[in-house]
Amino acid sequence: MNATPHEDTSFPYDALLETASEAARAVGPRLRKAFRSRPEVATKSDFHDPVTEHDKAAEETIRAVIGGRWPGSAVLGEEGGATGSGRLRWYVDPIDGTANFAAGLPFFCVSIAAAVDGELVAGVVYDPVRDDEFTASTAGAWCNGTPIRSAGAAGDREAMLLTSYPTPRDIAAGDEALRRYGRFLTSFSAVRRVGSAALKLAHVAAGWSDAAYGTRANPWDVAAGALLVRQAGGVYLGDPLATGDYLACVGGFDLAASALAEVAP
Repeated sequence: MNATPHEDTSFPYDALLETASEAARAVGPRLRKAFRSRPEVATKSDFHDPVTEHDKAAEETIRAVIGGRWPGSAVLGEEGGATGSGRLRWYVDPIDGTANFAAGLPFFCVSIAAAVDGELVAGVVYDPVRDDEFTASTAGAWCNGTPIRSAGAAGDREAMLLTSYPTPRDIAAGDEALRRYGRFLTSFSAVRRVGSAALKLAHVAAGWSDAAYGTRANPWDVAAGALLVRQAGGVYLGDPLATGDYLACVGGFDLAASALAEVAP
């Protein structure tokens, strides 16, 4: 686990967490109302990358809450890009798991994290369908206010792996992606491709699943989830504030002996 940064009184971490929670919950009613309405879907980079009017509207709401509480701070959002500057930076994904949301599959979330001087200090992953709120700060990690502990299986044979690997881009890079996925399938007790990196990480933090792996994740996808895993006592490998691969597992998991060892960032 990363060392806990010394709290800067200019940015009290409890207040940052409260803002992230307020912003995430502010979009809950809209997302619940729109869920299973089969909203119109547009695409961004390709047809595997959907976006709806609700992604954009939710991010606008989140930015408004953050801007009202912390005017002038920097925000990096999936839909609105980077705005502002300064030591305080927010990472916002208004709907992580848009494909699930648009189709009516209840595995998506709102993900918001705050970093001060490049150190993650507060994060929220909010599941609006189940009304589960995962929160983390330098003081710990919680689900609906109850402390969580990232604990579970010790090895692959007993473990549940959550992953979106291989993606179409992984497959396009060569046959090794399918061979590696085959090793995951035969090594782990169960492998599930459920979407939403942030919610996968929250489930590992809570000990509801044992490992999560993904490629080419963006900071808004994983920043809050990474803090959750680390503060709950799990292991997160990768840089959550840069685009790249990530791997997370519950505390006590034998990663060195796992089929995941070959892909550890």
